[in-house]
Amino acid sequence: MSPRKPISARTRRLRRALACAVSISGVMLTTAGTGHADPYAPPAAVPELAPSTLDVRYAAGRRSIEKALATAQEVRDTERMRALGAFLRPGRRFLYFDPRGDGRAIEVIGDLTRAKRVAVLVPGADTTLTAFDDRGDKPWSTPGGGARAVYTQALSQSPHPQLAVVAWLGYAAPGTFSSEVLTGERAGEGGAQLRRFLAGVHRVNPSAGIGLLCHSYGSVVCGRAALDAPGGQAWRDVTDIALYGSPGTTAWSAAKFSGSARVWAGRGATDWTEDVPHVRIFGLGLGPDPVSPAFGARVFDAGGAGHSDYLEPGSTSLRNLTGIALGRTSDVTQH
Repeated sequence: MSPRKPISARTRRLRRALACAVSISGVMLTTAGTGHADPYAPPAAVPELAPSTLDVRYAAGRRSIEKALATAQEVRDTERMRALGAFLRPGRRFLYFDPRGDGRAIEVIGDLTRAKRVAVLVPGADTTLTAFDDRGDKPWSTPGGGARAVYTQALSQSPHPQLAVVAWLGYAAPGTFSSEVLTGERAGEGGAQLRRFLAGVHRVNPSAGIGLLCHSYGSVVCGRAALDAPGGQAWRDVTDIALYGSPGTTAWSAAKFSGSARVWAGRGATDWTEDVPHVRIFGLGLGPDPVSPAFGARVFDAGGAGHSDYLEPGSTSLRNLTGIALGRTSDVTQH
């Protein structure tokens, strides 16, 4: 890795001041409702996740997407039309899809029933259906694009990686500039949904080991899931938790997480989250920096990644995160 250029004290002070200003603005910001009813229908009921229901759920997800696309065309929602049209490409499979609000979606890449390892990507703030695949020129920064990047990287390392990757937008992600991004409320709800999903994965494939790849505010979701996990078998399947680009987890240390999973943390050299104030008081803030020695995580080398670049093809961070997903600790270079 190339040496990092020194940052002047003045520049560092300005960056920290900006981070604090962003944090304060998130608390102060309020949003007004549009007053318009949501035109999108709720998803049809689906059976509990199990080996016998996988195909039923994939089919139900596709039907829900087709119905939502028809609604998007009717109301001339061009961004949704583009996103949903991509969801319907041949070979794509969604275990769950809900078009209401900013939307939720759970996509599977690979064979969930036969995989020896399952990687679950948990995205952060500002993740919506329209941003599930496309954020300009960085497709790897999205849940769908990131999942494909991890799967492709695993294939490059082994022709038969026996890996399934899940792009899990199973919670209502907050906006970056909102008061909710400074609290664990959305993460608490998301953590409960994540634990419920992992219980379903265990029913489908009880022998698979699970790696959680948790980006940005998604690391808060994973943190809440780990803090509140009841310790059942589904959570014991989680062997690795990777926190990257993390502003904190609300936990004071990795040792507070339930279970025996290896906890990893990484931050790229150009990620702005370095300058987020790592505090937690009166329910505001997300707590200690996961890459700090006091937190106690295994710090992996994330190279020069910016906040949206961790899963960029060819990057050090993608290689190491794929090694974590596969449970191959010897392949992970630590900082």
